Amino acid sequence: MSQPPVVTRFAPSPTGFLHIGGARTALFNWLFARANGGRFLLRIEDTDRARSTEEATQAIFAGLDWLGLDHDGEAISQAARADRHAEVAREMLAAGTAYKCFSTQEEIESFRETARQEGRSTLFESPWRDADPATHPDAPYALRVKAPREGETVIEDKVQGQVRVRNDQLDDMVILRSDGSPTYMLAVVVDDHDMGVTHVIRGDDHLNNAARQMTVYQAMGWPAPVWAHIPLIHGADGKKLSKRHGALGVEEYREMGFPSPAMRNYLTRLGWSHGDDEVFTTEQAVEWFSLDGIGKSPARLDLKKLESISGHHIAAMEDAALLSEIDSFRAAIGADPLAEAEREVLGRAMYCLKDRAKTLPQLLEKAHFCLTQRPIEPDEKASKSLDTVSKGILSELTPHLRNASWSRDTLEGIVAGIAEEHGLGLGKVAQPLRAALAGRTVSPSVFDMMLVLGRDETLARLTDAAA
Repeated sequence: MSQPPVVTRFAPSPTGFLHIGGARTALFNWLFARANGGRFLLRIEDTDRARSTEEATQAIFAGLDWLGLDHDGEAISQAARADRHAEVAREMLAAGTAYKCFSTQEEIESFRETARQEGRSTLFESPWRDADPATHPDAPYALRVKAPREGETVIEDKVQGQVRVRNDQLDDMVILRSDGSPTYMLAVVVDDHDMGVTHVIRGDDHLNNAARQMTVYQAMGWPAPVWAHIPLIHGADGKKLSKRHGALGVEEYREMGFPSPAMRNYLTRLGWSHGDDEVFTTEQAVEWFSLDGIGKSPARLDLKKLESISGHHIAAMEDAALLSEIDSFRAAIGADPLAEAEREVLGRAMYCLKDRAKTLPQLLEKAHFCLTQRPIEPDEKASKSLDTVSKGILSELTPHLRNASWSRDTLEGIVAGIAEEHGLGLGKVAQPLRAALAGRTVSPSVFDMMLVLGRDETLARLTDAAA
C-alpha cells in the first residue's frame, strides 16, 4: 500500500512576535515537506481571542516571508473552524467515547484539594463518566473524552524514540466547554486530521500533549500522524531561551542585518546535522533534510556561529540577491530605499565589499565611501592623515591620475612611484588617499575605491582634500 503524500504544518498562536524557536519549527516542517515533494500548511491557532491580535498574525506572515518559507494554499484560522470542532465533540458523545460532565469548578477544585491532602493523584475523576443519562440534571455541562484507564499509550516518536505513557496518568480532558466552545486540545486534532497532516513536527514541550491528543484520534478511529518532537533551543549557558539571552524574535535578526539565506542555514543547523557540514545552501538543505538528522539534545543559540555563517553567505551571494537583502534590511529598520544611483554604484562596488562582512550593516559601513556625497567630511582619525605634507602629496598625485588608463595595475604603479619619490612606504601615501576618498581610516583598498568611484569622482575628492 503506497504511503500518502507528506503534509506538514506550522501552527503558531498569534499572541506576539515570531519566536526564533517557532521559526525553526516552521523551517523543519517546510524542509521536510519540500524534501519529500509534499505540502507545507499554515494554521493560525487564534482560539485565544483575548490574546490573539491581527498585528501578531501579520508579524508571523512577515517573518515566514522573510525566511522564504512559502506555505501551500490559504492560511487556516483555527477560530473560524469552531463549529467543526464542536461537531466532532458531539460525534464522540453520540458514539460513547465522550460524556457529559456536570461537575462545577468548585467541585473539581474540592476533589483536587482532598486528593492533595490524601496524597493521591490530583487528576480529576468525574463522577459523571459512567452515570445513567436519566440522572443528568438540567444544568450546564462540559463534554469530556473517555480516556482509557488501563494499559499504556505508546508514541513512536521519530526524534525521541518510543515514549510510553501509563493511561492512568491521562485525565478525561474537556473537549467542549460548558459555553459550547471547543478546547485547544480537541481543535488541534480535528484540524490536523481535516488538513490531512501526516507528520506533526513540533517542540518537545508538546510531547505530553501527544498522549492526550491520541485519545481523540483513537476515539474517532482516525490514524495518528507521525510524531517528531524536537528539543527546544537553549541559550549559550544551556538554560531555556529567554530575554536575557538577547534577541528572541525573527524580526530582530532581520533588523540586525543577517541575510535570510544565512538565517535559514543557521536555524537548520540548530538541532539538525548532515555530517560535518556547517555552511550550505537552501537547495542542499532540502536535498539532505530528514528527521533522522535531528538530535535529541537541546540546541544552543550561538551568535558568533551565526555571524560566521552569515559572513560565508554574504561572500558567496550573487550581487543582485545581496542588493535585494539590503533592500529588505533597510525596510525592516525603517530606512529609505536606496536611490537608483546608489544601487548602481553599490553593485559596482560589491566585489570589494563582500569579503569579511558578517552582516549587512558591516557591508554598508564598508560601502560608505561610495554611498556618501562630496564634500567628504573625514572623521577625527582620518583628519589626522590629512596634514600639510599629505595634502601636498595628494596635489602632486592628481595630475598623474588625470590622463592615466584607469586600471588597477596603472593606479598602483602611479601611487607606488609617488611614494618612492618621497622615500615613503606605500602605506604612508595610502592613508591620506583613503582619508580623502572615504573620510575613514578603515575602508576597502584605495585602488578598489578608485576603480569603483571612477576617474572624475576620484579626482574631485582628491582636489577637495588637498585644498
